[in-house]
Amino acid sequence: MPVNKQHDEFYTIDMESGWEVPPGYPQGIEQKILSGGLDEANKRGTRSRLLRFHPGVYTTKPFVHDYWEEVYLVSGDLTVGNDEKGEGGTSFQPNTYACRPPGAYHGPFKSEKGCVLFELHYYDPV
Repeated sequence: MPVNKQHDEFYTIDMESGWEVPPGYPQGIEQKILSGGLDEANKRGTRSRLLRFHPGVYTTKPFVHDYWEEVYLVSGDLTVGNDEKGEGGTSFQPNTYACRPPGAYHGPFKSEKGCVLFELHYYDPV
């Protein structure tokens, strides 16, 4: 299966514009697609994205999806496993990493001071 990404050499990422709230996420969590695309209907593709949380934002339910996800915490703080009021959970700092197989429940998430994550999403080759 061909990879759906183009050749991009180093270039400056505009960290101010081009952000959007991903489907199913609350306001205050935004993504910026860097490369590729994920075709969830046909279960193929790969994408690289930045995901950022504004300070104090949290989700209330765990996430689960049918593709692989690798996550690297670039900056800020991220708490995993908070309750529906945004309380509790385990806090992580920059330079931490997660790799989740399809079907793995993860979250909910919150960030006290805001954070930026680098994520890779992909399906297993057919």
